[in-house]
Amino acid sequence: MRHLLLALPFALLPVIAHANEHHHHDHHDEHASLGSHEHGVAQLDAALEGNVLEIELRSPAINLLGFEHAANSAEDKRKVADARAQLEQPNRLFGLSAEAGCKLDEARLESPLFAGKGHEHEHEQHDAGTHSDVHAHYRYDCSTPDALTGLDLRTLFEAFPGTEKIQAQVIGPNGQQGKLLRANQAQITF
Repeated sequence: MRHLLLALPFALLPVIAHANEHHHHDHHDEHASLGSHEHGVAQLDAALEGNVLEIELRSPAINLLGFEHAANSAEDKRKVADARAQLEQPNRLFGLSAEAGCKLDEARLESPLFAGKGHEHEHEQHDAGTHSDVHAHYRYDCSTPDALTGLDLRTLFEAFPGTEKIQAQVIGPNGQQGKLLRANQAQITF
């Protein structure tokens, strides 16, 4: 099941490139936007297959923390700890319905800013001029997946006000769909 989400970005490339042609052109070209680091914009991929729900959230660190540099001050470290604590409560962030009985099976949080977990290569990433991103991966086992109608990210937008838009892509029993979510329009259905 671990491969579930790997095909997702490739499967959706044409969809996103096509969608971008009809929207404003910013300084990114079409396919760069898929992996691009755009402040205020995060990407969420979710796949429901059988009883397994996998969710991946990728976001520039500034959306979640308010900064992108290594946390040096006590205030910065507190913000990192707060963000981690929020990301470690994914049921709230994704609005998973209790009826679906989804139990968190695995959670991985990765970011050069979440130091203390053997990030010796942190300075190399900054030297290379890459931006700091946060990558969160969650895997659930849902006892009643039919009750899982979709995701509601209102709490995520409230928890991280620096996040203005989330480009969401979901694959479920009814196929795949993509939607640009905002705080006032934060639901996507499977």
